[in-house]
Amino acid sequence: MAGSEAAPPIRDAATIILVREAATAPHVLMGQRGKAAVFMPEKYVFPGGAVDAADGAVALQGLGASCVARLEADGGPGADVLATAAIRELWEETGLCLGRAGAWAPAPGWDGFAAKGLRPDASALHYFFRALTPPGNPRRFDARFFLADAGAVAGDLDDFSRAEDELSHLHWVSMREVRKLNLPFITQLVLAELEKHLPRVDAPDAVPFVRNDAMDSRVIWTR
Repeated sequence: MAGSEAAPPIRDAATIILVREAATAPHVLMGQRGKAAVFMPEKYVFPGGAVDAADGAVALQGLGASCVARLEADGGPGADVLATAAIRELWEETGLCLGRAGAWAPAPGWDGFAAKGLRPDASALHYFFRALTPPGNPRRFDARFFLADAGAVAGDLDDFSRAEDELSHLHWVSMREVRKLNLPFITQLVLAELEKHLPRVDAPDAVPFVRNDAMDSRVIWTR
């Protein structure tokens, strides 16, 4: 149609659901997107974002075989790339590191991570959820959500001093209180799955995929 804008491309993305005190008083790490953000302004979200070209240049270690198999079966840029993107986004948006001690020649954007004497480590990650942003949004993502126990973080879980400014109000939110926040619909669905899964912080029996393919389509939920 004349004058119509092209649909935005669908970008691969990765998100981390970091859970603290899962067995006793579970909390999840959330932050609020800015008021001026193009995508989901003012919403509270898990740390995450789009895959970068440089994510494929990182020699990742530790990603479990079952996680790899599920991610590879879904297609996309590759299991290691998605897991690397999730760890990078956690580092950039919160200053928290999923890594283990080791020296390496860091890829672009990883200098601060490497300066802490850490290499990115994906052994705590479990592929937990997948969601496709519906049409009509200014940006669209094919997002893979990884679940991880906060005990795998190297360092102080309350130190967000190295965080960039993409997310504000970073804090650990009780699962009993989290639904009081201004949440996107998809985050509410992820939390519902998490509530059923806790106190486990391991791989789910199956990975849900919430997909909207057309403006008038219903949510398609598969496992």
